[in-house]
Amino acid sequence: MQRDRYTRIVSWLKVLFPLAALGLLSTLFLLSRAIDPGQVIPFAEKEIQDRLRDQQITAPFFTGATAKGDMISFYADVLTTPGGQVGSNRAENIRATIKTAEGVTFRLQSGMADIDLAQDHAELTGNVILMTSTGYRVTSERLTSELSSVNLQSPGAVYGTAPGGTLEAGAMTVQQSETDTSPQLLFTNRVKLIYKPKPLPE
Repeated sequence: MQRDRYTRIVSWLKVLFPLAALGLLSTLFLLSRAIDPGQVIPFAEKEIQDRLRDQQITAPFFTGATAKGDMISFYADVLTTPGGQVGSNRAENIRATIKTAEGVTFRLQSGMADIDLAQDHAELTGNVILMTSTGYRVTSERLTSELSSVNLQSPGAVYGTAPGGTLEAGAMTVQQSETDTSPQLLFTNRVKLIYKPKPLPE
């Protein structure tokens, strides 16, 4: 009797297990058909188009040297390629340092910079600040620079402090000729220097 009952139970299980397996498979197929592929990517269409058009790098950092041995380092919050133009970049909130082979240091800060590698050219705008290890600190609204050498130009007015006082000028150039041992600051166009001597020790 028990042997017959055991045989019947085994026979029923042989039928139920395959039916249960078929039921699970059909459920998986129904669930997969209910998924909308268009809702898989959680990005707005505008954001996708912006990322495809403008490549973006966060916190880029670059170091290198000029042909004369001047060391250059560059850091920005964001670097983009507006319009997808190869070789053309825009940097936001940049900080750059130039240390010449003779030991003079130039530090630059700017809200924005447009960089063209093919033209060896960079244009800094938005409260540009230039500081030197020789004691100069000047501000300008616009500053252009070469990328392969120390050659800076401010075509507009500059204001700041010098080792001996305060100064104003209609234009400024920082350049290094073949005969100069280190870059020279040249202020032109209605230069105004107010000398402030250091107080004598008591």
